[in-house]
Amino acid sequence: MAGSKTAVVLCMDVGLTMSNSAPGEESSFELAKKVIQKFVQRQVFSETKIELALVLFGTDSTDNPLSQDGQYQNIRVHRHLMIPDCELLIEIENQVQPESQQGDWLDALVVCMDLLHTETKGKKYDCLNIALLTDLNTQTNEESLEVIIKNLTQSGITVQFFLPFPVEEDKEGQGDSERRDPGHPGTGKGLSREQKKNKELVKEMMLSLDVEDGLDEIHTFRNAIEELCMFKRVERRPVAWPCQLTIGSSLSIRIVGYKAVTDEKLKKMWITVDAQSHQKDDVKRETVYCLDDDNETEVQKDDIIQGFRYGSDIVPFSKVDQEQMKYKHDGKCFAVLGFTKQSTIRRNQFMGSQIIKIFAARDDEHAGVALSALIRALNELQMVAIVRYAFNRISNPQVGAAFPCIKQDSECLMYIQLPFMEDLRQFTFPSLENKKFTPSDAQLSAVDSLIDSMMLVEEDENGEQRDLFKPHRIPNPAFQRHFQCLHHRAVSPGTPLPPIEPWLKAALDRPEVITERCQDPLDVVKRKFPLTEVEKKKKLKTSAQIFGKESEESEAKKVKEDEAEEYNLADIAEGSVTSVGSVDPARDFRALIKQKILPFGEVCQQLTHRIEQLLSNKNTQYYMKSITCIQAFREQSVKLGNAEHYNSYLQSLKGSIPNRGLEVFWELLVQDGLTLISKDEVEGSSVSKAEANQFLVAEEKKEEAAPAPVEDTGDVDDLLDMM
Repeated sequence: MAGSKTAVVLCMDVGLTMSNSAPGEESSFELAKKVIQKFVQRQVFSETKIELALVLFGTDSTDNPLSQDGQYQNIRVHRHLMIPDCELLIEIENQVQPESQQGDWLDALVVCMDLLHTETKGKKYDCLNIALLTDLNTQTNEESLEVIIKNLTQSGITVQFFLPFPVEEDKEGQGDSERRDPGHPGTGKGLSREQKKNKELVKEMMLSLDVEDGLDEIHTFRNAIEELCMFKRVERRPVAWPCQLTIGSSLSIRIVGYKAVTDEKLKKMWITVDAQSHQKDDVKRETVYCLDDDNETEVQKDDIIQGFRYGSDIVPFSKVDQEQMKYKHDGKCFAVLGFTKQSTIRRNQFMGSQIIKIFAARDDEHAGVALSALIRALNELQMVAIVRYAFNRISNPQVGAAFPCIKQDSECLMYIQLPFMEDLRQFTFPSLENKKFTPSDAQLSAVDSLIDSMMLVEEDENGEQRDLFKPHRIPNPAFQRHFQCLHHRAVSPGTPLPPIEPWLKAALDRPEVITERCQDPLDVVKRKFPLTEVEKKKKLKTSAQIFGKESEESEAKKVKEDEAEEYNLADIAEGSVTSVGSVDPARDFRALIKQKILPFGEVCQQLTHRIEQLLSNKNTQYYMKSITCIQAFREQSVKLGNAEHYNSYLQSLKGSIPNRGLEVFWELLVQDGLTLISKDEVEGSSVSKAEANQFLVAEEKKEEAAPAPVEDTGDVDDLLDMM
């Protein structure tokens, strides 16, 4: 029960006979250990408050509070009551091993009772339980049975037994006994004298306790493993959400909401540790904020503000702006905006991660009558209420539909969120009709039969439909796999993760009834829709490839092929370029030059305009894009024999560098060696080769020589004046 406090003592027999097994069979010790492991796993990962203790008997050593005067020997309290954790799982895996002594299971039961009495004294527990796992193949002092039963009844302690064999053959069937060797002592029909005697003692104890049908608390190891293979789901206590359901300004009904369906998320139970030392303190985190420049200048956190890119600009957005942007409302609400037919609410438009059940306030009779009248009216008219829902003052409001839900013992409204206009996506798809592939009536009939055979519902004897596949009873496979891997990593670090457990795969498989039922319709579909293999057309070979004369091709032909431009589908899809754009200006510039639809000077003017726009964003990414444009500018100018526009722009750009703060960009330009176009490259150029080479070198010398006058001046006052 969610929120209840429970104390459980696991009492396991690790004595000599527990290790006996038939050839090819798991021993009782291995099966009992699996039961304990799986039970502890469930408690560790289900976030429950159950306290566990572990007691072992049949041990070589003795360690329990009652071991005096030679009594209660070979019994060890391995772990006292506490919340289970991964350490307990590791101890069970590594420290619980078969031992060579025998222990009395009745003595072990007394030790467990004493442990519960001592460690729960003064505390309030809703349930006290002892789970005893043994093969009953030990000598027992049955004289203490009546006293034990009396103390169990008075203290309210419940007992469960886990055995390798069933206590009632008829009830269990022949499951375990048929699978095992009948002559093997301790299993099936081949029980030893001690086991038969102890089995009767167990039945007498369970029937004497004040428990209805106490034999139901006696389980076999195999059945317990099958039941415990699934990790227990996380239990949540329902939290009430009180509010007022309002209709207009004059009608208000006190309501309480509960989450009926919600998206379960794993609780983060782990921390980050160093991979080598496994220590949390060895992991050091340091966050540094830096500018996006070449020096990666560090910036203090207080000097940082959030920003959003708007085109090429960054718009600052402070916390004050964020607060003002938020939608403000009066607080929690559940206001009915209007009503509509249920048929107008499409199921594919349901949103959100939860469904909320709305009930009337428990202590308000008038609210119960009013809400009941609303629910029944909606049900009779087949309508729903459109509701404005806000969980609290700081949450964003939603719009949803409240459906009437009437059951035999309760009635409520079911709230489901609906989308806003921006949440809807309008997709258009081509028609499925194809004159070339029109299905025949026989083909349509075959597909209809297949769909009917794969329906996941069937009618029972009373004519009522029954689900064959029940996803609401299937555990989340992601959770199950996650817990399985965590458990494996805890008890077996450094080893590969295990495969997915077979029962989990089987739970997601198609039901066998459906598999058998759809086999014949599938065969019909295969016959009605024959598949033919389409062979890929072979590429035609040239005569040179057939007769091996490829190597005799002329060098001129090879050179011509190398000079051919690469085929680009994107260029064809874009069509003709009309202006130099901002996405890829260098490519647009080359395309306009090739098309010859505009004068060269006008195209150059468009390119330089784009370069200036890029340089206005002082960012390395835009600098590199600008350099690519200048490279294309120079390349096409040389190709067309027109150096005037390029040289003029580069000289004017150089003169504006200091005033615009583009020194970083100019250094990148110098590294790429983009000089002026000289007479040797274009005859009409007015720049000599020496001047072109000196264009960048002179700038470097000028920068190096600038500090010289300051260094030569020895007067401090003059130096301050210059600064």
